[in-house]
Amino acid sequence: MAKISKEMLIADALKAAKNPEALADVLFSYGMHCLGCALAHGETIEQAAEVHGVNVDEMVDALNKAAEAE
Repeated sequence: MAKISKEMLIADALKAAKNPEALADVLFSYGMHCLGCALAHGETIEQAAEVHGVNVDEMVDALNKAAEAE
C-alpha cells in the first residue's frame, strides 16, 4: 500500500488498504463516524481532520501505523 498522506481522499485510503477495517477503526477513534457519507468520498484526510478539530499529522501517523500492521 502507498503511504497515506493528508492530501489523500478518505475513500481512496480505505480502498487501497489491505485491511480497510483497521483504517476505519483509526478514523472512528478520531470521531469520524460517517465514513459512508457522501463527503467521505470526496474529502481529503486533511479536510476531515480540520472539520473534526483533529491534528492531521497525528492522525496520518496513526493511519500509516495501522496500514503497516496489516
